[in-house]
Amino acid sequence: GGTLGVVQHRASPKAQRNKKAEDGYVREKDLISLAKKAGFVFVAKSEVNANPKDTKNYPKGVWTLPPVLRMGDENKEKYMEIGESDRMTLKFAKPKTKS
Repeated sequence: GGTLGVVQHRASPKAQRNKKAEDGYVREKDLISLAKKAGFVFVAKSEVNANPKDTKNYPKGVWTLPPVLRMGDENKEKYMEIGESDRMTLKFAKPKTKS
């Protein structure tokens, strides 16, 4: 048994599934599904890392936002105003297996 905590850049639920997550964002339902396939049970989620200002549509993906600021000084103030990405915070448990 054990516990798994995941903090990940959250894609819009309406976004197309992107297996490679080239823009850095992952749909919450896809991450939960992947964890369940690995034998984990979804326990809870928190909005502690949520950011409603994140539109999830940037030239350099999530890395456009701070702290990376991949665009350098170009529109830096705009991206600083948005802040870090909208992130999901999920908790999973792995049931103990019988030996």
